[in-house]
Amino acid sequence: QVQLVDSGGGKVQAGGSLRLSCAASGRTFSNSVVGWFRQAPGKDREFVALIATRTGGTNFADSVKGRFTISRDNAKNEVCLQMNSLKPEDTAVYYCNLDMGLLTKRPGPYWGQGTQVTVSS
Repeated sequence: QVQLVDSGGGKVQAGGSLRLSCAASGRTFSNSVVGWFRQAPGKDREFVALIATRTGGTNFADSVKGRFTISRDNAKNEVCLQMNSLKPEDTAVYYCNLDMGLLTKRPGPYWGQGTQVTVSS
């Protein structure tokens, strides 16, 4: 059974940084597409970033380009989202996702439980 555990959320002021982690059990990340989505109150869940864990290729939503980076540690079976220069509009619950579409950016079947990120102005 595949399980994803998201962690690292919290409250920060605008301009601050947070690092989210996604750890997996029951599957390895070694040849997967792993991504992050977020959902703000009253809004649809939206794509944030993805990484192809075999090649290290990445893709980001326009709203986070230049501020967020995504990385993988295949030995730890973990994917991290480094979020810098955070803005109040980044406030959302962030979800890790496994087996998402590399080109379509559609989510795969496996989700983490979500971690809350709150950015105050």
